Amino acid sequence: MIAKSMYKNGAILCAFALATTGSVAVVQSLTETRIAEQEKAQLMSLLSQVIPSERYDNQLYLDCVESDAPELGPAGPHIIYRARLNGEPAALLVRHITPKGYSGNIDILTAVTKRGEITGVRVTRHEETPGLGDKVELSRSDWITTFNGMQINSANDARFAVKKDGGEFDQFTGATITPRAVTGSVGEAAWYATTHFDALFAKDNLCAGETQ
Repeated sequence: MIAKSMYKNGAILCAFALATTGSVAVVQSLTETRIAEQEKAQLMSLLSQVIPSERYDNQLYLDCVESDAPELGPAGPHIIYRARLNGEPAALLVRHITPKGYSGNIDILTAVTKRGEITGVRVTRHEETPGLGDKVELSRSDWITTFNGMQINSANDARFAVKKDGGEFDQFTGATITPRAVTGSVGEAAWYATTHFDALFAKDNLCAGETQ
């Protein structure tokens, strides 16, 4: 009798465990799909912010390569998305990092054409001081848009610095370190993209297998 009762209870517990595991698996699957879709939507939105829609006609997030170039900062390899227009190379959207922020790493996305024109820049992650260094965010100020239309001319283009250092970019009141870090990193990334433009477009696409 006792054995039969134990068997019955064990079977119930086993069935409960299987049902719970199955439910968790289903919820996890649904959640992962939803999260992946949200991440893709956020990525597409971000990429579209740094290059005008008339400059490309491909799915940017489905065309990318990677680079470990030191010009792009630490924590590589860094993803570089490729914009094409009518099948021809149009621009490179480079993810890069500067470790020179006041509070640590600053993640940046910069779009550059073959002739070195910067079509847009966005800071994608930082830990800078609210009210001071966070002015690199578009939601805080339009400072980041001052890169739009600039053309990088050399590896040490002096314009890509804050005015305090002889460059063309405003520093923030009480926070020079942050804009100095961003301008320097954008200049290095832009020059790297310009001088390696054809080579980066010649590399195999690492995002081709992504689902639309």
